[in-house]
Amino acid sequence: EGLAFADVPNGLAALSKVPAAGWAQWFCFVGALETNLLAADKSRAPGDFENAGRLGLPFAGGIEDADKRARSLNSEIANGRLAMMAITGMLFQDGLTGSAWGDWSLYVDSPLRAFENELGVQSPLGFWDAAGYCKEDTAVDFRRRRESELKHGRIAMIATMGYITPEYFKFPGFLAPHLGLKFTDVPNGLAALSKVPQAGWAQYVFFVGLLEVGFLKQEPDRAPGDFANGGTLGVPNASGPIENEEARKRKLNSELANGRLAMMAIIGMFFQDGLTGSAYGDWALFTASPLRAFEKELGVQAPFGLFDPLGMSKDGDI
Repeated sequence: EGLAFADVPNGLAALSKVPAAGWAQWFCFVGALETNLLAADKSRAPGDFENAGRLGLPFAGGIEDADKRARSLNSEIANGRLAMMAITGMLFQDGLTGSAWGDWSLYVDSPLRAFENELGVQSPLGFWDAAGYCKEDTAVDFRRRRESELKHGRIAMIATMGYITPEYFKFPGFLAPHLGLKFTDVPNGLAALSKVPQAGWAQYVFFVGLLEVGFLKQEPDRAPGDFANGGTLGVPNASGPIENEEARKRKLNSELANGRLAMMAIIGMFFQDGLTGSAYGDWALFTASPLRAFEKELGVQAPFGLFDPLGMSKDGDI
């Protein structure tokens, strides 16, 4: 057909160049592997094919050293997981930009273009909205989401520090003298909730309500997260904006990035605390885990152990 290798573009565009005979060859070759040459054998370990040696595969006869074999198989699984993420990313980037290494600016149909110059749009993800919440947003919707993100990020930063600090320091004296409750009597993490007296909860609600409705109430004529009363709380730079525009943008982007990191951190601490009894607890303490049956399997690697967030293995069916 006069088709040279050099005529075939890289990536998804190559599919349009494959002749019918090429598709037929692929179908026959893969079928031969699946049904014969590399057919699964229930008497052998997953991925261990009796006929692999015929294809000239390295170590097709097996690795005798058990530790080296486990290490090599774990490496294969880890590299395969990374490759699955990589090829999926390439396919998406190719499909949207026209190249597996295409600049995202070439994705001209992106519904998120309107927000690309906003604060918090940072490399390498750019304006990241995987769930598509903002694809039909107005400026008012976007402002509300940004106000919420800043507020949650700031709370999460304080909460994360609040989780960490009591591990190293607690105030001396009494937290509630009338109850004989000392600061040192309050455990760190979620267990502390059981020690908070009713008056403490009332103070929390009153304090947060005071901030929400008055002291730090968001005003429509000020940028999200910019509160007129911030200076009275001793917040740095609250008495006035940072004059240098670049410095201001850099600091605001840093706040958003740190807030996002803190939101992930505090959620991780909550989960680890709730399941192991401590924000820094060993996952081995999560004895109720339905995934225990698979903890010794190949591919169970630190730091996640058996990673199954969707619970596909929770029935323990081998």
